[in-house]
Amino acid sequence: MSNLEPSGSQMLSRRPSRSAATTTFSLEVFDNEVVPSSLGSIAPVLRIAAEIEHERPRVAYLCRFYAFEKAHRLDPNSSGRGVRQFKTSLLQRLERDNNSSLASRVKKTDAREIESFYQQYYEHYVRALDQGEQADRAQLGKAYQTAGVLFEVLCAVNKTEKVEEVAPEIIAAARDVQEKKEIYAPFNILPLDSAGASQSIMQLEEVKASVSALWNTRGLNWPTAFEPQRQKAGFGAEVNVLSSPMQLDDRAVDEVMNKLFKNYKTWCKFLGRKHSLRLPQGQPEIQQRKILYMGLFLLIWGEAANVRFMPECLCYIFHNMAYELHGLLAGNVSIVTGENIKPSYGGDDEAFLRKVITPIYHVIEKEANKSKNGKASHSQWCNYDDLNEYFWSSDCFSLGWPMRDDGSFFTSTRDVAMIIIAWSGVSILNIVQKDVLYQLSSIFITAACLRLLQSILDLVLNFPGFHKWKFTDVLRNVLKIIVSLAWAIILPLCYVHSFKAAPAKIKDLLSFFKEVKYIPALYLLAVVVYMLPNILAAALFIFPMLRRWIENSDWLIIRFLLWWSQPRIYVGRGMHESQFVLIKYTLFWLLLLCSKIACSYFIQIRTLGMLKSRFQSLPGAFNTYLVPSDKKQKKGFSFSKRFSEVTASKRSEAAKFAQEMDLLLVPYTSDPSLKLIQWPPIMLASKIPIALDMAVQFRSRDADLWKRICADEYMKCAVIECYESFKHVLNILVVGEIEKRILSIIFKEVENNISKNTLLTNFRMGPLPALCNKFVELVTLLKDADPSKQNTVVLILQDMLEVFTNDMMVNENRELVDLGQSGKDSGRQVFSGTDTKPAIKFPPVVTAQWEEQIRRIHLLLTVNESSSDVPTNLEARRRISFFTNSLFMDMPRPPRVRKMLSFRTSGLNLTRYWLFVATLGYTLPDIVQHMFRAYDQVESTSGQHSARRKAEPFLKFFVIIFLVQISSDMLLLRLFALPNVLTPYYSEETVYSKSDLEMENEDGVSIIYYLQKIYPDEWNNFMERINCKKESEVWENEENILQLRHWGSLRGQTLCRTVRGMMYYRRALRLQAFLDMAKESEILEGYKAITDPTEEDKKSQRSVSARIEAVADMKFTYVATCQNYGNQKRSGDRRATDILNLMVNNPSLRVAYIDEVEEREREGGKVQKVYYSVLVKAVDNLDQEIYRIKLPGAAKLGEGKPENQNHAIVFTRGEALQAIDMNQDNYLEEAFKMRNLLEEFNEDHGVLPPTILGVREHVFTGSVSSLAWFMSNQETSFVTIGQRVLARPLKVRFHYGHPDVFDRIFHLTRGGISKASRGINLSEDIFAGFNSTLRRGNVTHHEYIQVGKGRDVGLNQISLFEAKVACGNGEQTLSRDIYRLGHRFDFFRMMSCYYTTIGFYVSSMIVVLTVYAFLYSKLYLSLSGLEDSIIKYARARGNDPLNAAMASQSLVQIGFLMALPMVMEMGLERGFRTALGDIIIMQLQLASVFFTFSLGTKVHYFGRTILHGGAKYRATGRGFVVRHQKYAENYRMYSRSHFVKGLELLILLICYQIYGKAATGIGFALVTASMWFLVTSFLFAPFLFNPSGFEWQKIVDDWDDWSKWISSQGGIGVPANKSWESWWDEEQEHLQHTGFLGRFWEIFLSLRFFIYQYGIVYQLKAVKESTPGRSRSAIVYGLSWLVIVAMMIILKIVSMGRKKFSADFQLMFRLLKLFLFIGSVITLVILFTTLHLTVGDIFQSLLAFLPTGLAILQIAQACRPIVKGLKMWGSVKALARGYEYMMGLAIFAPVAVLAWFPFVSEFQTRLLFNQAFSRGLQIQRILAGGKKNK
Repeated sequence: MSNLEPSGSQMLSRRPSRSAATTTFSLEVFDNEVVPSSLGSIAPVLRIAAEIEHERPRVAYLCRFYAFEKAHRLDPNSSGRGVRQFKTSLLQRLERDNNSSLASRVKKTDAREIESFYQQYYEHYVRALDQGEQADRAQLGKAYQTAGVLFEVLCAVNKTEKVEEVAPEIIAAARDVQEKKEIYAPFNILPLDSAGASQSIMQLEEVKASVSALWNTRGLNWPTAFEPQRQKAGFGAEVNVLSSPMQLDDRAVDEVMNKLFKNYKTWCKFLGRKHSLRLPQGQPEIQQRKILYMGLFLLIWGEAANVRFMPECLCYIFHNMAYELHGLLAGNVSIVTGENIKPSYGGDDEAFLRKVITPIYHVIEKEANKSKNGKASHSQWCNYDDLNEYFWSSDCFSLGWPMRDDGSFFTSTRDVAMIIIAWSGVSILNIVQKDVLYQLSSIFITAACLRLLQSILDLVLNFPGFHKWKFTDVLRNVLKIIVSLAWAIILPLCYVHSFKAAPAKIKDLLSFFKEVKYIPALYLLAVVVYMLPNILAAALFIFPMLRRWIENSDWLIIRFLLWWSQPRIYVGRGMHESQFVLIKYTLFWLLLLCSKIACSYFIQIRTLGMLKSRFQSLPGAFNTYLVPSDKKQKKGFSFSKRFSEVTASKRSEAAKFAQEMDLLLVPYTSDPSLKLIQWPPIMLASKIPIALDMAVQFRSRDADLWKRICADEYMKCAVIECYESFKHVLNILVVGEIEKRILSIIFKEVENNISKNTLLTNFRMGPLPALCNKFVELVTLLKDADPSKQNTVVLILQDMLEVFTNDMMVNENRELVDLGQSGKDSGRQVFSGTDTKPAIKFPPVVTAQWEEQIRRIHLLLTVNESSSDVPTNLEARRRISFFTNSLFMDMPRPPRVRKMLSFRTSGLNLTRYWLFVATLGYTLPDIVQHMFRAYDQVESTSGQHSARRKAEPFLKFFVIIFLVQISSDMLLLRLFALPNVLTPYYSEETVYSKSDLEMENEDGVSIIYYLQKIYPDEWNNFMERINCKKESEVWENEENILQLRHWGSLRGQTLCRTVRGMMYYRRALRLQAFLDMAKESEILEGYKAITDPTEEDKKSQRSVSARIEAVADMKFTYVATCQNYGNQKRSGDRRATDILNLMVNNPSLRVAYIDEVEEREREGGKVQKVYYSVLVKAVDNLDQEIYRIKLPGAAKLGEGKPENQNHAIVFTRGEALQAIDMNQDNYLEEAFKMRNLLEEFNEDHGVLPPTILGVREHVFTGSVSSLAWFMSNQETSFVTIGQRVLARPLKVRFHYGHPDVFDRIFHLTRGGISKASRGINLSEDIFAGFNSTLRRGNVTHHEYIQVGKGRDVGLNQISLFEAKVACGNGEQTLSRDIYRLGHRFDFFRMMSCYYTTIGFYVSSMIVVLTVYAFLYSKLYLSLSGLEDSIIKYARARGNDPLNAAMASQSLVQIGFLMALPMVMEMGLERGFRTALGDIIIMQLQLASVFFTFSLGTKVHYFGRTILHGGAKYRATGRGFVVRHQKYAENYRMYSRSHFVKGLELLILLICYQIYGKAATGIGFALVTASMWFLVTSFLFAPFLFNPSGFEWQKIVDDWDDWSKWISSQGGIGVPANKSWESWWDEEQEHLQHTGFLGRFWEIFLSLRFFIYQYGIVYQLKAVKESTPGRSRSAIVYGLSWLVIVAMMIILKIVSMGRKKFSADFQLMFRLLKLFLFIGSVITLVILFTTLHLTVGDIFQSLLAFLPTGLAILQIAQACRPIVKGLKMWGSVKALARGYEYMMGLAIFAPVAVLAWFPFVSEFQTRLLFNQAFSRGLQIQRILAGGKKNK
């Protein structure tokens, strides 16, 4: 065991340093010791066996044998899931390893073997690691855990071999291990045990103060059972507490407490109860009591599981438990029992979970089961909000405490002025006339009628939830209807009394009222009385502060008035903004409405570099917004350090060439001797060659030459720097005395001539380029540092000396001549030297600083490129451009890292109260610190955009000018903690595997091939980085494969990419902390000296690097909530290994997951599934459990994503929480600005404090295809100009997903960061915004920081996403949140809310319905003959307006209108000229077709959700989609949403063309142009945007595939993509769960086809030729239905005949079909002879019957149970299949015809991938397939 040393142990695997900012996988690890859930306790034994197997195989064998015995004891019957297989596998391995391990045994017996190993392990490894403060705590803790397990095995072996005595030293070691094992317990961030006191993070003042406050246990009566644990934990150390200088500030505790209990106090006030936060009289105990209350609430919240979605339920629980806590601490006596108050729930393990949380959970679970997975009506079950609102009433206190099982909560949970004026003949100036005003006054009658309608709708639409209503609610609704009805009667009666044409009887009844100047006084009086509530509302609207006071008042009269206006509920009170904000959004809407009215009156609706070379202002902007204002006396180096980190990150992300990176870099370490600005080389590129040419050609004075050089600031800096660098290099290189004197004389001579302006006089400039070339050669040799080139260096130096003295100097310098002669006299040449006395030192001592200086001077002398070409990577240009612009936006000043508001942890088990509160407490000292800001505005603008936006190309990415050493030292003031980042993950891609990268699709294209062609420059850089020339070399090396997997994953939408991006927060924080803590000398040495510390610094807890790590750990946490990680791990899913690797390579990453464990009940022994919420981190390449919280049941009762977030939010910390999706990215330069963003929580944003900070997103998936570009631009316009306007001035921005930053304390006390009820909260994110607004929060938006976001790039993916969002908006329309916002917003804010949420979808649906109404109305007019009569009448009377009205057009410009926000945003971002060019290109790429097609998707799914419900999550997939979608797949996707509607509109247009009279020829084309565009988009967009959609061979394959699919029979287990029948049944799923109204409207809407059918029949020739006075229309219409019935009977006969006769009686079946055919022919002959039908009539009849058959199908589907009862469902299915055949053929035929022409396919490819073509990418090769082109 001699080699078992901590420094060289093979057992300790390599693990990445916490200081390493790993952006690539440094290693790949596997956890092969995975056990069934019920045997989790043996996992450590197996892990230890695997670790020590290579050292002592026999000991590993004994460990496994002990694990087998333990597993058998835990589950002797192997009844647990997977236990039998596990035991079998383990037993087989034991049998296999027994002989081999026995042969390698060192000692004679197993007992001696394990004793020997245990003793050596303890002495040589554990004791060696335990070095006090120098110890690696993670490894030491793991070592003690390992030693503890080994002792268990030792005892088991001794028992087996009947060894009675164990060596005393082993017993002593075991005792020591047992004590230390409890001390070195796993921890998350803070090691709160006694051994962790020396850790650097525990030395921070705030941590010390918090721990000191928590150790203050004076006066607390501890349970007897807890006393030993209390002593071990260090509680009761009153002496230490009293003597501790670190004390918590009471103001800090108060601020946290007020924020944490604000909702609870508001709840108590609302219910009229006194809160339970009662404090003692003595001052020393007050802080202790406050911390106890906060700890109690957070413990309740932490163990509440799904009940966290019910914040007022938590308030009820806390209210009672806080009262008991006060009674316990005060020693109060119970009135009931006469004894001291005791906890109602306590004494047992998990008492709180089992007796409080679990019963409430079972109620939630019971109601969730009633939802039938979201398919049941919302009125049939109670969701989270329904159950939570039970606690909004004082009735909740009837539950009592302890809560009664028979309580009601557990038992009764429900098993218009423009229309009046019409602008018809009335001038805008004549509105004030008496008659016009009188007509206008009728608007009050309209308002009264609308109010009556509103009252009725309010009752009807809310009626499904009547069983939840109170009597007061019913009374209020009924009274409102009665009052509204009364006004709807009174106002018309009063109005009609003064109307001249009013009936005489009515006028007589009202004659006793007098008129004043012909004005009806009664009507005026009635209007005034009617308007009184509105006048009051207007007054409250003008004074929002009064409205806030009234809504929060408890006065009875006010509560009565509020009861009449709106129901009194807990939320939605006092959420109104300030008067200034109200004025802003009111003016916005007034201007908008005035523009709309003016436009409607006067006209028809019609289609509607700035970052200049002033970069000198950018350092000021950087200094203002990214450098704190503290300690300005030191000239700083902060930016150069930051930008070096940024450019280094871009090197791995954007993969630019090394030279490009060097051009952008600034000297990493500063040289104080260079007293000049060292600009990045890119700014100085080509300046030296230009200066040389100027000097050579210049013939005037020195001053004039210098003036010309100084005209270009960068040329001046380049010349000075080159000269200073020239001197610096030669002074380091030359060491000989004579040579140094020569150099000194030369430099002195040159500088004297410069100072005297005689340089051009005494020196010839012609040889200067030659001298420069020689210097370039010298620098090149210095760069290579090849010792064999020393002689060459000597020759170059001699050449340089010769050029200078002989060619350049006009006058000979005697001193130089003498020195040269003395060298000759000594027998050596200048610069040659000797072995003992060298003249030059080559190569010089190579340091990082020297290498950097040589590279820089080489670039300055050699680079002639234009700066506009660097960087070549477009993503790098975009990022630098945005970062530059963002510094001119309005953002708060950054605070100091150490003084920032710190994190708090929440959510451990009640039995670990002290640990939990300790994690809470260490943040308290700094919470009360307020930000003092003195803005040094440097040409910043008031808006979000700077005036400097369109740069010259090279200035776009000129962020490097910030590298100037102009800022103060980075001493950071007060700072909010960087936000906790929470990423929900289910089973998406984590890291692409090798097989994923190599797998080819049907076109032969693999992911790696696709990436090579899309990112050719980055692929070349990757190959260069791993030193591979050919692709085949990559696959030969495992390390290269690992790097390749990572490279590919960082270009997809993977968890790996998200984790890499989010970990930039920590990397940025470490750099900022370094600039805060480091001394000036350390900063001069460079940041890398700290990021790569020495071994001694790593061990020291007081080094700068250790303190930096401590600050970073305290301020930032990243939790990935991978809910299936446990199951994936047990099932061997590679995703579990990938997640483990992410933890290993990112030590700050934590993973939370749901662990499903099979446990036996204490009573009865029944095996049940138990759920735990678990947090793990990586320790020594394996996951280590930190916390485990038992749950009352399955975590997922509602929507998956919010439930996933909810279970993991308990593991987050601090005041801020950023919810990041797993398809997002981040950038290092943006991470630097997160401190500024978090300071927004301290900014003044109006009356209401900010609770959600909105952040801009950049869509990184929009660079290849046109669809991706469209979606990227659309998304960008929404997250920029859209959300900017929503937040300011409209104040209706909500939460639209990620990456918004939440005020964590606000939301954890108000229901969380999303809502999770099934169905209704499908769009879970926006409900967080609704909830925040209703609870008096404020949602803001900030554009100076951005986060990357991946979006769907294929049409099918986009459509699925649009469908999900549309369904979510449909559910929002039905939600209580929208209802309450609409009722409690003022008018203008309500309109803003409506039009920016559900109003967009309602308007879209109205647009499409308008098209239907327009066409059906026109067609009905034409078919009925009314249109023809009206036109004849108008022409006869000369009524041109009537004639024009009949030919009016409905212009649908949706495709273009949808692009208008993008135009505005692109104009603001990149200039309107660029925007105009982009919009033209987008239109040429058929963007209007795409947006019109998307409109159909939105309307279909929104309307279906409104009618039938059934909204569900639709997974879109996040892969690379540049592949051909089969026709069958497109048909399944768009048949109901687009194809059916498109064909219906097509038939209507054809009929209107045939029968219409108002517009023909060109007129018809103009009238219906937009309709034809809509039809074309609906029918053919899926083929236009389908890669290779018009390639002939794929068309043939698609037809074969579709024919096979539609002919396939369905059945149980047959998926929809394999059989038409299965798909057809799935498409009707919404009708199976809809209610009566849904079925009614489905049938009612289908009736339009019958009216259409009658109209067509009415136009038949047989009808028109009827005998005068005797119409045949009714007869013919009846016969048409007879034909339809006959066809249905024939279909039924054929269907039955096929079943009965086709197999055994084929002749009979054929005869049957013959008779049917003959009968059909005879019927046609009779119709032709009797009714005089024509061939045209037959075709017209077909045109009529096709939609009629579709109506019959839709009605049959809506009445499916009845049709099945009539045994007609088979006929309906056969009819449906026939329609699908016809519809599929009608759509496919035009596509097939176009595919015949090869140029169509080429044109389509260019259309789809124009962006890729413009970048020179090989799209044809991708589409043609990788196999053909490799």
